[in-house]
Amino acid sequence: MTFDVEIVLRDRNYAVTERIEHGVDPAGWRDADVETVLKQILLAIDRVKNPSKGTPFIALRGFSWIVEPVGDQVVIAIEIPMGAAVAGPFAIEQTRLDGMIRRVIAAAALPSPTIH
Repeated sequence: MTFDVEIVLRDRNYAVTERIEHGVDPAGWRDADVETVLKQILLAIDRVKNPSKGTPFIALRGFSWIVEPVGDQVVIAIEIPMGAAVAGPFAIEQTRLDGMIRRVIAAAALPSPTIH
């Protein structure tokens, strides 16, 4: 599936559209798909801000998000200090997507085991 991400950076008064490809339709998403989609949205914001840089490490923390209905579909809105993005629309139930995003972000916040 292909979806658009509308991005507005803090220092600009216009939107830029990035088109993103994700292999699984939203109805079949699992938590891993949601993690990938969130990271793709954050990477799209970074590409608009820093078009000549390489791909940075993406951590799923430090941003605000909401799943909003648009007709019979939903969008994911994300805000970070650099700017904001709205991605979609996605044909998935709002509460299901909201729950998956909550789980993915909570899992990313768990400390990883460290071996010394």
